Amino acid sequence: MNNVEELELESIQGLEDSCPDCFSTMICPSCNPEEMTAIDKDMRNLARMASDQEARFLVDNYYMAQGNRIRAASQIRDCKKEGESTELLEVNLNNFRFAENQLFKILDEYSNSKELGVWARSIHGIGPVITAGLLAHIDLDIAKTPASIWRFAGYDPTSEWKKNEKRPFNAKLKVLCFKIGESFEKVQNSDKDFYGHLLAQRKEYEIANNESGKYAETAEKALSTGSYKKETVAKKAYESGTLPAGQIRMRAKRWAVKLFLSHYWEVGKALSGDLPSDWKPWVIAIGGHQKYVSPPNKPPSLM
Repeated sequence: MNNVEELELESIQGLEDSCPDCFSTMICPSCNPEEMTAIDKDMRNLARMASDQEARFLVDNYYMAQGNRIRAASQIRDCKKEGESTELLEVNLNNFRFAENQLFKILDEYSNSKELGVWARSIHGIGPVITAGLLAHIDLDIAKTPASIWRFAGYDPTSEWKKNEKRPFNAKLKVLCFKIGESFEKVQNSDKDFYGHLLAQRKEYEIANNESGKYAETAEKALSTGSYKKETVAKKAYESGTLPAGQIRMRAKRWAVKLFLSHYWEVGKALSGDLPSDWKPWVIAIGGHQKYVSPPNKPPSLM
């Protein structure tokens, strides 16, 4: 298992313990205020002035603390099943909860202090931590087009990562985007949702293409790698000239995330006054549709 796969596995574990409403974490200031310990004024001011590098480290630390909290809770459950004492483990769990709590509040302040962060957080399924990660990892002064963000996030299918070569994408941003896709999929039935509905529509589009044989060449290439020696569901799908259901699901999620990232870029550039005068909105025809989808919840200054 490579580093990216390990990070994605940790992402899934974190999502399993997420808040069903705000989709951030079970330690949520809106849904579980009794779980929160406030940070003082000095800490709030430091959080608002944090550098991008500080924010990147804090996001990393938050997910480590979350993982520790989840593992500690699991260990307590295992001990209780065996009838063993959990007193010390409970103290340990509370320490992890406190660390996660504090990091969440710091990232909440950081992401809410940026106008682009406020827009990102207005999207159902995007919480303070993911927003902080986007702000810290994506430099819009460098990203001249949405496609440059896609490439940096590992969403360029033409990009190859060969052995002994430097990774052509940012692994941590890729994991954040994986989390975003999982989030959109989970909230797609909510009345507050925007991107999840489009994800569901895209999935139907992908299914239709798959069943009509449009991905036969992709299936053939997958088989030619020699990676599918055992008789699996995936191998049977490839042999029939189609992609397995899991691949179709991932294609739809990636499409929805790319749409969100293009909107993130557009809103960010517009807020900074750097949206090129000759720039044309991202046309969904590139991804299979025929009309432009405008970013939802545009800030009042852009209306």
